[in-house]
Amino acid sequence: MNKRFTLFATAPRGLHDLLATELTALGLEGVHPQRGGVLFEGTLVDAYRVCLWSRIANRVLLPIAEFQAEDDDGLYRGVSTIDWSMHLGPDNTLAVDFTGIKAAITHSRFAAQRVKDAVVDQIRETVGGRPSVDIRQPDVRINVHMHGEQVTVAIDLSGDSLHKRGYRETGIAAPLKENLAAAMLYRADWPRIAADRGGFVDPMCGTGTLAIEAAWMASDTAPGLLRTGFGFQHWRGHDDNAWKDLVDEALERQEKGMEHLPPMVAFDHDRQAVRLALVNVERAGLAGRVHVERRELGEATAPSGVRTGLVATNPPYGERIGEQHELLPLYLKLGETLRSHFPGWRALVLNGAGCRIGLQPDKSWQFFNGPLECRLERFEIGADAAASTGEQAAPDLTNRLHKNERQLRKWRKREGITCYRLYDADIPEYALAVDVYGSESGDWLHVQEYEPPSSVDPGKAQNRLRAALSAIPAAAGVPPERMVFKVRRRQRGSEQYERMSEQSRTLIVREGHCRLEVNLTDYLDTGLFLDHRPVRQWLAEHAHGKRLLNLFCYTGAATVHAALGGARATTSVDLSNTYLDWLRRNLELNGCDMDRHHVIHADARDWLARCRNRFDLIFLDPPSFSNSKRMDGDLDIQRDHAELVAEAMRCLDHAGTLVFSTNLRSFSLDAAIEQAFEVEDRTRWSIPKDFERNRRIHQCWFIRHREGAASDDPGQSGLG
Repeated sequence: MNKRFTLFATAPRGLHDLLATELTALGLEGVHPQRGGVLFEGTLVDAYRVCLWSRIANRVLLPIAEFQAEDDDGLYRGVSTIDWSMHLGPDNTLAVDFTGIKAAITHSRFAAQRVKDAVVDQIRETVGGRPSVDIRQPDVRINVHMHGEQVTVAIDLSGDSLHKRGYRETGIAAPLKENLAAAMLYRADWPRIAADRGGFVDPMCGTGTLAIEAAWMASDTAPGLLRTGFGFQHWRGHDDNAWKDLVDEALERQEKGMEHLPPMVAFDHDRQAVRLALVNVERAGLAGRVHVERRELGEATAPSGVRTGLVATNPPYGERIGEQHELLPLYLKLGETLRSHFPGWRALVLNGAGCRIGLQPDKSWQFFNGPLECRLERFEIGADAAASTGEQAAPDLTNRLHKNERQLRKWRKREGITCYRLYDADIPEYALAVDVYGSESGDWLHVQEYEPPSSVDPGKAQNRLRAALSAIPAAAGVPPERMVFKVRRRQRGSEQYERMSEQSRTLIVREGHCRLEVNLTDYLDTGLFLDHRPVRQWLAEHAHGKRLLNLFCYTGAATVHAALGGARATTSVDLSNTYLDWLRRNLELNGCDMDRHHVIHADARDWLARCRNRFDLIFLDPPSFSNSKRMDGDLDIQRDHAELVAEAMRCLDHAGTLVFSTNLRSFSLDAAIEQAFEVEDRTRWSIPKDFERNRRIHQCWFIRHREGAASDDPGQSGLG
């Protein structure tokens, strides 16, 4: 056991310096950080110690041979010179991992196959049997690295990657690997803070990885204690007695360390995340020692009586391009929470979204979470941080929001309006739309930034945006965690209807007598166009005993209004199954008789051309442009509206009304329509008080047959 080896511990990208520091602290000699990991010298016991105690390493490799190989035959010959009977036998299983840098053999799977052939052929020729391959849980894992023509063959003593501690619930993916969480904690100097009895808080804990790693670090728990297997345990060179001695020592240290564990808490607003965190904490042996609780970010506080410590967290990054920017309110809320609730503490934030939190980091590092490049930011929160937050952000915007609210208050109360536009780029420097959704669970804010022109300095724009998003919740009297932020970019075709997120922040709101479902997060629009409120109310007032056709019906809010207004029957047509399902939910929310309300999945233009039915009311509000793959051709409302209106009028009863609307600002109604039908421009009437600041939001016409004129007979009267 005193034989010394040169070993190699692999490290996550960019963390070889931390691993070198850790191995030195473990008492190892000859520590030399290199690309991809750290070389060190030691005995087999030292290698075991790294497997058991390293919080950073991915793998520990024991090199057993080096040679030159020009091609796959040379690789086969070199591997064949190794005495494999010292490492495994015919009853064992094996796997081969092959990596290369400018390698003479570029096909890694083929190279691994040639290595496997050399091993298996030698053992079969020697003893008559051969080991089998098990790529998931082999008895012996062989690592081969090729740099140019230089080949190094090693035994992987770790087996599975060492970041797999054994406490995570099987099958549950985590946004942060355990060894990356440990690296974050080392960067924050958490061991020293814990030794001084500082507390630990993760306000967005997810499945609890950071809290568990922090607790294990503070309690001197070896990160490999829960693992059920290592790569050396079936290797023929294994010394089981030496390994058991190390484990016994680690158990004793853990027992003593748990007596000195500082206060540890983890919060998350998501119930499922909290459930998983509680499971993981229990599996890690920390039940009753790490407190896990469901709390909103703004409600995160330090443990009672603890005046200093570490707040460490890994906030969401966003799951699509552009969503990072839309996470800015969350990051601002994090900064506000740190200032208000954790003065005198240190904070560590893994920032993958590039959003500033309103505090200046005293130090930051490049940090890779898988393929994603992040900044690991460390903050020292001054003891007077809470007192320094008194300066009002964006006072001019705050004043305008208060003014708008005062101007709309009486109107909202008189009309029973609970969902409305509070602000619409009134001040050019704050190019935002702020909508309030009064839901059955409380008020929410839906804030959209109009995409700034390329001439605007991005730094100045983000500074103004940060100030605005900090000010809006307080000015509107809504908690910051109930604000959803998006960037409204120019959309083409069906883009505005495509799913943007999977957060599904759905609410039930009221409009008139209707209960309607809105989704603030997953799509560009929410499922309820607030500027069409007067049109929907008019349909409700005039629908009694009538037949309504809703073309391009979206989520069917107009259909629901007509249904509750006493419509004899409704027909709603759209090409999106997502929105038709949404319409069905809206109808069910209002107890509508589904037998009288027909929901049709079709291209509205094609369906209308085939329609042989007659309707008393038709609502036609098509998109400005659409080129969905499910359509034959595309739809350009300026080009195609005359044909659309003519087809709709063919299906309109002689005494009926077609309500035609478009939000295309450059739209011009075809003169032929005004010649053929009675056309009434209702744009001014159709724009509600909360949109009067933006009268170009849409245009609207009532179109009827001229008195005495007869429409083409569309066939028998009834439903489609």
